[in-house]
Amino acid sequence: MLAMTLSQEIDASRPSSVAAPAAQRLDSSVRRMPPKVMQAREHVFFEGDPITHIYQVEHGTVCLYKTLHDGRRQIVDFAHAGDFIGLGAGGDHAFNAQAITLARLRCLPAGALHEVACHNPDIGMQLYRALSDQLLAARDLLLTVGQRNATERLAALLLALSRRNERNGANPARIALSMTRADIADFLSLTVETVSRTFTKLRQNGTIELAHSSLVVIRDRHTLEQLAAGEAKRSAL
Repeated sequence: MLAMTLSQEIDASRPSSVAAPAAQRLDSSVRRMPPKVMQAREHVFFEGDPITHIYQVEHGTVCLYKTLHDGRRQIVDFAHAGDFIGLGAGGDHAFNAQAITLARLRCLPAGALHEVACHNPDIGMQLYRALSDQLLAARDLLLTVGQRNATERLAALLLALSRRNERNGANPARIALSMTRADIADFLSLTVETVSRTFTKLRQNGTIELAHSSLVVIRDRHTLEQLAAGEAKRSAL
């Protein structure tokens, strides 16, 4: 995905005196920009809007989605605190970006980031890796919706969120869901009813515990991993 944490990479990639001023100007511009507060369901940008800024999520969750011709919504990614959204190779945004919770963002002028990339090959490589990550995420989503059943899809999502917690130093067994069942359904290409039934099935077989609708506790990670990989026995589904 294009949601990635660049600030640490910018700080770490200043060995040359040529790159440092550009990076410092970018850091300065970020600090000068006041936080932008988005209400739940408010749009950050729409598909086709020109890319003028890159946005860093400081708090909350933003979903990236497309609207199909028949009005259905396909969510392609979720951006959480620390992630950047709006990076792209073209001049226009390829997706809609909508806050799904109360969110706080920082806006970075796209030109400043491009300037850093032009003067610092390390940052350019990070942008290349970000585009590569987006391609890998798109391929994984294609596999998920094309080949996995409902249980496997939800298991894969829960594992991805668990691993994100682990990377951020949070408890990987306790997943606070910022997205609704409808958001999850639109991401996994399922119905809301199927998502709810699948959560119930995972709870009944002891794989997870639902403390409440927005808090999932993983009780059997091994089984969850088997389900995500399609290796669990059909009777367990």
